[in-house]
Amino acid sequence: MKCPFCGYQEDKVVDSRTSKNGMAIRRRRECLQCGKRFTTYEQVEDILPIVVKKDNRREPFDRFKIVSGMRKACEKRPVSTEMIEQAVDEIEKVIQNKMEKEITGTEIGELVMRKLGELDEVAYVRFASVYRQFKDINAFMEEVKSILANQSASGKK
Repeated sequence: MKCPFCGYQEDKVVDSRTSKNGMAIRRRRECLQCGKRFTTYEQVEDILPIVVKKDNRREPFDRFKIVSGMRKACEKRPVSTEMIEQAVDEIEKVIQNKMEKEITGTEIGELVMRKLGELDEVAYVRFASVYRQFKDINAFMEEVKSILANQSASGKK
C-alpha cells in the first residue's frame, strides 16, 4: 500500500475491524518511513455487468452515476445521503442477482425511478422528467396524475 503522505510502499497494519455494514474491513496502517497513519478499506470486488446505452455504446457499470443522479433528484428534499446510499445498494443487488453480462441503461433507469418513488415523490418526478425527456407539459402532467392515482389507490397522502 502506497503511503498517501510520502509515497513509500511499505507499511504495517496497526488495527483491523469490520465496517458498520459488515461488507468491508477497515484497516489502520502506519507508514514505515514517515510514521504517519492512514485508513484503508478492503471489500469484495463485485463483478457488475456492462451497461448498454440507448445508442448501443457499452460502458462499465458505474455506481457513482446512479448516486449522482439520485442526489440531484433529491436536492433540497428530506432524503438523507444514507437513504440514497441504501437505495443504490439495493439497486446494485438487483443488478448483480440478475447475473447477466449486460444490462440496458433503460433497465437501470427504471430501477432508479422505482426507488425514488419509494423515497420521495418530488425527487421521482424530477428524475422522471429528465430521464423520460417529457416532450411537453401534458406528458409531465400525465406522470403526476399517475402518481396521484397511485397515492389515492394505496391510501397515501
